Amino acid sequence: MRDWAVPLTIKVNEETFTPRQQAVLTAALDLLVENGDGLTMTAVARRASCSKETLYKWFGDRDGLLTATVQWQAAKVRMPQVDRSHLNAKALRLSIEQFARDLLTVITGEVSITLNRTAVTHAAQEKDSLGTIVLDNGPMAIRRRLKPILEAGRDARLLRFDSSEDAYRTFFGLVVRDVQIRLLLGDKSLTQANVTDNIEADVKSATDQFFALYGAKATL
Repeated sequence: MRDWAVPLTIKVNEETFTPRQQAVLTAALDLLVENGDGLTMTAVARRASCSKETLYKWFGDRDGLLTATVQWQAAKVRMPQVDRSHLNAKALRLSIEQFARDLLTVITGEVSITLNRTAVTHAAQEKDSLGTIVLDNGPMAIRRRLKPILEAGRDARLLRFDSSEDAYRTFFGLVVRDVQIRLLLGDKSLTQANVTDNIEADVKSATDQFFALYGAKATL
């Protein structure tokens, strides 16, 4: 029995938003990177060449726009697709590697770093709801995408763990390590180029370590 009841079909991806809405959300992300704080409906409408009325119709208000923007960014960490009835060790490993690759690529990118820096600042100042929006629609949403896959691996006797929450936290730590916090704090010795160049090696290492900890004997 799974300890996290999330259907495998629930996800936010390119099909969730129309191409025009995707263009608007991309414009909002660009403005966040450029300006960090003070994102307004007027600025997004101007950048995306649409009316504020359209933005309000699609997203409700500024918080709704911010929520959709964070969801759009988080959707770049794709939910692995697995066939539960024919899941094998190779397919599970490839799915987890894909997730790790997407996760590391997205959260170490300029957009995510800016989003997180701004959200932390707002949360510290109790300025608005951006911190909660980023937490709920970023890290928590990404977590909900992988846990059912881990549980599918457990159900197929390819993984062994008592709690998918604990397994996910271990996986996240193996993949992300201290890279995200160093980028958030502006570590000059760690560049985006360095992170990008090392992603494939980091993904393989993290996946190997995860299966060493949680893999059933048949998968080791």
